Amino acid sequence: MTLFKKVTGLGTVALLALGLAACNSDNTKIDDGKTAETTVTAGDSVDHTITGIDPGSGHMELTARALKEYDLTDWNLTSGSGAAMTAALKKAYDKEEPIIVTAWSPHWMFSKFDLKYLDDPKLVYGDSEEIHSIVRTGMKEDLPEAYTVFQRFNWDMDDMGEIMIAIEDGTKPEEAARTWITSNKEKVAVWTDGVPKVNGDEINLVYAPWDSELASHNMMKLVLEDLGYNVNLSMVEPGPMFSAIADGSADATFAAWLPNTHKTYVDKFDGKLDDIGINMVNVKQGLAVPTYMKDINSIEDLKK
Repeated sequence: MTLFKKVTGLGTVALLALGLAACNSDNTKIDDGKTAETTVTAGDSVDHTITGIDPGSGHMELTARALKEYDLTDWNLTSGSGAAMTAALKKAYDKEEPIIVTAWSPHWMFSKFDLKYLDDPKLVYGDSEEIHSIVRTGMKEDLPEAYTVFQRFNWDMDDMGEIMIAIEDGTKPEEAARTWITSNKEKVAVWTDGVPKVNGDEINLVYAPWDSELASHNMMKLVLEDLGYNVNLSMVEPGPMFSAIADGSADATFAAWLPNTHKTYVDKFDGKLDDIGINMVNVKQGLAVPTYMKDINSIEDLKK
């Protein structure tokens, strides 16, 4: 029986409705009879969502600014811990699903996953950054031995990366840091050469809840303990981190990303912090995607 016979008696309007419904699929009919495929945009592929980290971080502040600068008004920025962000990245990566995350280097995720930064033509995230060692005012007089070590402290992304990857693979932070120190005695000796040992002097280090800072502060904790210090480590959000150093309740951090990420905090506590040197150069931050997302290479692409 033909389709026409089945619908006889439904009337012209019903026939037209049936015909239109038959065309209402993932494809769209166009005048020349050819089928046009529906285009899925970058935003559609990730539900217009960027997966972020802790809401108090300078990185999230810059990402919110990027959404404004690039006129991405219909996009959402989710917040959470760094661990939650990397868990979401792993879940998507394992299935080769699209995802956009807030990212920074050094970080173990660039070793575990094949990722690329999105170009930032407006330089909202700046160019490369530096990590600075920040101490409380008066520390030079109170803890001169540690102050000298902190002034000399300098390493590179590969150094930090060794500790970060070991921790991610299941090694305890102090154990991973000790392995690095044992393998890099000459580098550590540059920081500690001629510095006299102390007898249980207490020192308080504070750091932001990022894998990179977990690595650096556990490493420095062991260096200081080898010099005789009693070291207390505290992990807090960036705002309280700078506040603690400014009010003297903490002595130092090696987690100040400048000139962009933590500029707001450095400006806020101007005159109450002592920036005593750069401990790492050429660090980077921005938005990143897996390399299998071949059609997305710039933040500008998110507007399409």
